[in-house]
Amino acid sequence: MDLRKTQVAVPVFLAIMSLMVSQVVFAEKYSGSMSPHDRKLAEMQALKASLVRRNLPALVSPPPTPPQAVPGPRVYQVISYGADPTGKLDSTDAILKAMEDAFDGPNHGVLMQGINDLGGARIDLQGGSYLISRPLRFPSAGVGNLLISGGTLRASNDFPVDRYLIELKDESSKLQYIFEYITLRDLLIDCNYRGGAIAVINSLRTSIDNCYITRFGDTNGILVKSGHETYIRNSFLGQHITAGGDRGERNFSGTAVNLMGNDNAVTDTVIFSARVGVMISGQANLLSGVHCYNKATGFGGTGIYLRLPGLTQNRIVNSYLDYTGIVAEDPVQLQISGTFFLGDAFILLKSIAGVVRGVNIVDNMFSGSGHGVQIVQLDQRNTAFEDVDQVVVDRNSVNGMGERSTVARGSVDGNGTSWTVDFNPVLLFPDLIKHVQYTLVAREAGAFPLHAVRNVSGNRVVVETNAPVTATVYVTVNQGV
Repeated sequence: MDLRKTQVAVPVFLAIMSLMVSQVVFAEKYSGSMSPHDRKLAEMQALKASLVRRNLPALVSPPPTPPQAVPGPRVYQVISYGADPTGKLDSTDAILKAMEDAFDGPNHGVLMQGINDLGGARIDLQGGSYLISRPLRFPSAGVGNLLISGGTLRASNDFPVDRYLIELKDESSKLQYIFEYITLRDLLIDCNYRGGAIAVINSLRTSIDNCYITRFGDTNGILVKSGHETYIRNSFLGQHITAGGDRGERNFSGTAVNLMGNDNAVTDTVIFSARVGVMISGQANLLSGVHCYNKATGFGGTGIYLRLPGLTQNRIVNSYLDYTGIVAEDPVQLQISGTFFLGDAFILLKSIAGVVRGVNIVDNMFSGSGHGVQIVQLDQRNTAFEDVDQVVVDRNSVNGMGERSTVARGSVDGNGTSWTVDFNPVLLFPDLIKHVQYTLVAREAGAFPLHAVRNVSGNRVVVETNAPVTATVYVTVNQGV
């Protein structure tokens, strides 16, 4: 720093001295006492002074211009609003104030009609743990493009048992969708066995990502109702914190995820305790990579329950049902494939009005205890399945359980005029064969008997010949096509 000051000071000093000399010389000039030699010298000094003046701005750098102020990202840090990150004091009002300020922040246009674009504003929980005594919800409907992330919310001992810690809802709004593109990410929500964790009501394109939801009461961990396209991914849900084999498993209650709307998805998510893992009563939902080891079927639990009789239209693919199975009421257009069923977990088709159509249960793996539990079962206590169409249960890998299928193949050897192939040990539906293919192979040289299917009933196929013959009969039957 001292060297730079010296480098600047010396030229400035010389310039000042030159100006002083110039002024003296010219003063003598105008006094009329200068000789020709002195005048020449004075002119040279004046020229030098003018050059120094022109170069002076380059020798002395002007102070830097302050940068223009650039608006920072709109991040609402809840601690600055008075939230207590230690979880000792109630932080509800502070976080609600941050949500209110985010709601009232500058808009960046609109998304859906009536939804103001907040431009990616963030409510930052700053890695704290916050005590919550009332639901966290926006003051009214009509915002989108907002993130809430990065901390823990814990329900207080007086949190209302019929509410959710985070609520995207507004009963008074007349909008088609009340919120759009709200993201809840990197949150641990401890419901303290009071209410539920998250309610998404009539919202559009909501993301629940990398969340850990636990200790919800006898209610839902996540409730999705109406709206469109709520995506739950990379998350963990359990009423009780356990890793399986819990002694209190018989008492598990509640539902981890309740999908009461259309076009939603649950992907790469673990449900480790609840009476019901996923309850679905909406159409066109997708479950993929879901691992359910909640309350076991033997204790009265259900991994995935499809409660939309007559219009199911859901897909369960590449998932893992661990000692807890799937129940589907009157399924119509249901796909279950690429899924692993462990510990005698099975699929139950429950008759409400006797309808099952467009169901594919294919390419799954079943592993059981060797007690003969059937991989697919029927509950016809209410009424029998009478409307059966386009049902395919086939190509499943079965180990230690009883195989069930809608497609079966069998053969029988004999000598005589009648051959019977019994498919009851394999076929899913009782007394239902819609299609038969058979081949009769006569073993006697020169034998050429007439033969035909004489009876198809009770899941048995009877083939007869017009004369006694030694032969093998091969039969393939189909129930669902």
